[in-house]
Amino acid sequence: MKPKVLHIIDSFESGGTERQAIQLVRLLQETGECEVHLACLQNKGLLRGEADGLGLGEIVEYPLTSFYDANFVKQLNRLRRYLIEHEIDVVHTHCFYTNIFGMTAAALAHTRARITYKGETDFRTPMQKRAERVAFRLSHRVVANSEAVRARLISDGVAAEKIVRHYNGLDVRRVTVNGNENRDEILKGFDLPVSPARKFVTIVANLRHAVKDIPMFLRAAARVHAAVPEAGFIIAGEGELMAELCDMAAQLGIASDVFFVGRCDRIAELLFISDVCALSSTAEGFSNSILEYMAAARPVVATDVGGAREAIVEGETGFIVSSGDDETMAARIIELLRDPQRARVLGEQGSRRVKEIFSTERHLVSTLDLYAELLRNRSTAEGTETDAEIAEGTLHLRRPMNSCASSANPSESSAV
Repeated sequence: MKPKVLHIIDSFESGGTERQAIQLVRLLQETGECEVHLACLQNKGLLRGEADGLGLGEIVEYPLTSFYDANFVKQLNRLRRYLIEHEIDVVHTHCFYTNIFGMTAAALAHTRARITYKGETDFRTPMQKRAERVAFRLSHRVVANSEAVRARLISDGVAAEKIVRHYNGLDVRRVTVNGNENRDEILKGFDLPVSPARKFVTIVANLRHAVKDIPMFLRAAARVHAAVPEAGFIIAGEGELMAELCDMAAQLGIASDVFFVGRCDRIAELLFISDVCALSSTAEGFSNSILEYMAAARPVVATDVGGAREAIVEGETGFIVSSGDDETMAARIIELLRDPQRARVLGEQGSRRVKEIFSTERHLVSTLDLYAELLRNRSTAEGTETDAEIAEGTLHLRRPMNSCASSANPSESSAV
């Protein structure tokens, strides 16, 4: 009999975490090896259409306003009843909010296999970390998307044997062009200057969180522009930080060479016109943007955060620089812009690496193996929480928290 699996995501916004979750749900559905269900906390975002096209049936929304109000208890009970009535075997959550909500309800329902996800190394407040540890305690496995995240979880007190590392899988079709592209037409489509002399350095990142450190990228851009005047800088993403970033570009004297293109759904075309790609974050788990850059055969210059070193081979597929070191980032970008042949070689080697190590097929197999292992192990009572332990965890979660006080949950995305 097929296991019944419920995936819970925060929303359908087109961020890295959400795209990874929907991609995994699609792959699982296509195998026919699971009966796949999907739920969300916020029924909004462009990916909802893709989810509807998967034929999963009703996608139930569990809107949260807080972790410590009557609505939280109401939504917990709704989800607990759903899990029992639909005889769900596996609950698989994908972000901070769904980890806490989903694991609490799944533990109350005594769901056989409970899986949480951790995709960043240093992003949460101490209070949030304490709350998430409750979710990890109620889960049977914690999926870390890199060795860096796995190490951080262990240092934070999560049992090593509970953690499994599953690298994000990238569908290379997302960044593949058909071979008949006209560069000038693509530039026009993005409202970018059309000139054969122009070289573009691109960063794909949301503009909602300071953790992406776009100011570092802009400081590096100013240095690059001084050395390579024909360089232009594309920032693909949206968020409330855009206005102050535009002001900063003006203050640095590069406003006419920095192009904010907003949220980009034509990622393959964007990377096709890019010469070098960058990541300037101060913290990451495993950046989907890095994989997209490499899959599109573009050399990468990225900060040494999260799993960057697990993706990029220094000097072979790109370069790693220290977080905040805009001088070194600029030097590496200049080096690549001035040596297009080397940039091309690094890009091609990066593309091969993604196909070999970070494929969707590998991610799917790892997930199915994990389900099978847990469902075998859960046939015994080993590791089952008592009602008292679950109640204690639920009471802990209902204490006030700084960042879940409104219905607009901060996004978990690592990229646009």
